[in-house]
Amino acid sequence: MSKQQYRLGIDAGGTFTDFILADRSGNVQLFKAPSTPQDGTIAIRNGLAQIADAIGRTPAEIIGDCDLCINGTTVALNALIEKTGVKVGLLCTDGHEDSLEIRLGHKEDGHRYDASYPPAFMLVPRHLRRPIGGRMLSDGSEHAALDEDAIRQAIEYFREQDVKAVAISFVWSVRNPDHELRTAAMVRAALPGVFVCTGSEVFPQIREYTRTSTAVVNAYLSPVMGRYIERIDALFEELGAQQPTRYFQSNGGLAPGVVMRERAVNAINSGPASAPQAGLCVAQPFGIDNVITVDMGGTSFDITLSKSGRTNFSKDTDFLRYRIGVPMIQVETLGAGGGSIAYLDDFGMLQVGPRSAGANPGPVCYGKGGTEPTVTDANLALGYLADGALLGGSIRLNRKAAIDAIRSKIADHLGISVERAAIGIITLVNLNMVSGIRRVSVERGYDPRDFALIGAGGAAGMHVMRLAEEIGSQVVLIPKVASGLCAYGQILSDIRYDQLATLPMRLDDDLVDLPLLNQTLRDLRERGMTDLRDDGFGADDNVECLYNLEIRYLGQIHECSVELTCDQLDPSSLVALREAFHTRHKALFSYSEPESPAELVNLECSVIARLQRPPMPELPLPGENVAPQASGYRPMLFSAQSSWQETPVYNGDRLQSGQTVQGPCVIEETTTNIVVPPGWQATLAPSATYRLTPGD
Repeated sequence: MSKQQYRLGIDAGGTFTDFILADRSGNVQLFKAPSTPQDGTIAIRNGLAQIADAIGRTPAEIIGDCDLCINGTTVALNALIEKTGVKVGLLCTDGHEDSLEIRLGHKEDGHRYDASYPPAFMLVPRHLRRPIGGRMLSDGSEHAALDEDAIRQAIEYFREQDVKAVAISFVWSVRNPDHELRTAAMVRAALPGVFVCTGSEVFPQIREYTRTSTAVVNAYLSPVMGRYIERIDALFEELGAQQPTRYFQSNGGLAPGVVMRERAVNAINSGPASAPQAGLCVAQPFGIDNVITVDMGGTSFDITLSKSGRTNFSKDTDFLRYRIGVPMIQVETLGAGGGSIAYLDDFGMLQVGPRSAGANPGPVCYGKGGTEPTVTDANLALGYLADGALLGGSIRLNRKAAIDAIRSKIADHLGISVERAAIGIITLVNLNMVSGIRRVSVERGYDPRDFALIGAGGAAGMHVMRLAEEIGSQVVLIPKVASGLCAYGQILSDIRYDQLATLPMRLDDDLVDLPLLNQTLRDLRERGMTDLRDDGFGADDNVECLYNLEIRYLGQIHECSVELTCDQLDPSSLVALREAFHTRHKALFSYSEPESPAELVNLECSVIARLQRPPMPELPLPGENVAPQASGYRPMLFSAQSSWQETPVYNGDRLQSGQTVQGPCVIEETTTNIVVPPGWQATLAPSATYRLTPGD
């Protein structure tokens, strides 16, 4: 850390806003405040008031003494989910007005043959998609001149329709953006105050539909994100922040508000994208760099995978039914949180999720009007949560209400006991989560048995060991700050800018143009370095460049992303690159064709300024070897085949570094419970993390 005392991470979720405050001594403190979607500054002020009370300093003193204040937000995500973005107009190449609806003929998995499946909501209605004459070719040459009269007519129509943002996407603009840039200049001059973006700026890689969709999503969300950033920046400036507020991007890096105002599409996964960085940091003291981080909150279950210290990324993917091209940390999200509702379907089969009771009314046991049993109600009925426990400082759990709801809605209809119904709910939600873990691991060529599981979120500690048993993982790590792990990941992250380009080229020894390829790599690096310099970082900082090339066999449609281990290619490294492509293709698709020619399609350069991290928390070692003492006992049931048993409960605040507890037991932390099932043991490490493993 720099000379300032603190680093502050703020993760604004749908229900709670989490705050992580770290200081130079290695102290890490977690605070929570109810989220205020109507104005995020209210939740931040409330959280800062809690921090001020805890450490005896005013909010202005705390913020003034922060080297970085980092904000992760669901503003862009919520606007996309709730369809509350702005009115957008699209200028596109004549004849391509309907590509957004055609969607390459694609339907989401599971609905391909479902004729009743409704079409996706169009962010730009048909009458606001205006065709523009003019055409670039794939070699960058101009085939037809830009029709500026059509642009002027479209501008007048957009003015009449009170359009608030304009996306511009022309065919082959990635090879020559001149038409897009001229059009953008005309729109900005005629419609001051209207947000404008181009496909060649937002996603400068081939695939017209992906580029157009990405530009439209960015235009739809950026004004919303801009208003949010304006309020947040003003708050921190008022409090005397010494650095610009940084915002967490979907690519796992930080960027200032001036950048995020223009690229809201980069903030769609802002919240869960910080979890893998925290997971790697949690695992580092144990010498582990293969981790799967699972974050189970009240509504959703988010999964990310990191192999050899590198996190999986996805590009050109459908997110909430909209094609997004820009690189995003691959987050598999399921409707499998503590509030996921259990119900019987039309065939009388038990189902769990994706519907959620959310925070209001919440699970039945909250006593806030919920009537349908949830995963949290099942955990309470099985004894994993304490009857009467206080949740979030204001909600007292009611076990009888949970049991009654499970009986009336599930057990009586199936003719089984409440206990068996509750076990069924937990088993089913666990299997759903295991399927999600396999999608980010097995389906991408990774063996989940080679990974440690990192438990995050308030509910993960009650499920993660069962998930580990299903996938064969032998190590589970749960930090004391698990329920605020995304905010913790923010304070560990770096400044990052991704630069993209398209360069179709055969990679045969006699056809490849190495000088052009190397020049393109240098150009991408320099563009990233320019962004870093504009952000206040220079050559003296710890800067790293990561290169990925997207390659395919000649004639294929889809590419494989291959990491380039050098910054310039020569004949020998070109051979190594082709070999790496064959290896990656086989890992993904179970076969390779070394005799077939390979073709480069896209390039990506990530320029990263590595920031000094705050020190890890370190618990004091006990003066003598003292056996852990249970704070109490309560009946719990761990499987349909077992019986209720009096199970020890440990207070996490009283456990000392190095102490081990044997399952079955429960460890109660301030914001989460950890269920250690039979056959498992948990050891509290000096890094304030529980290491859970199968017992001897």
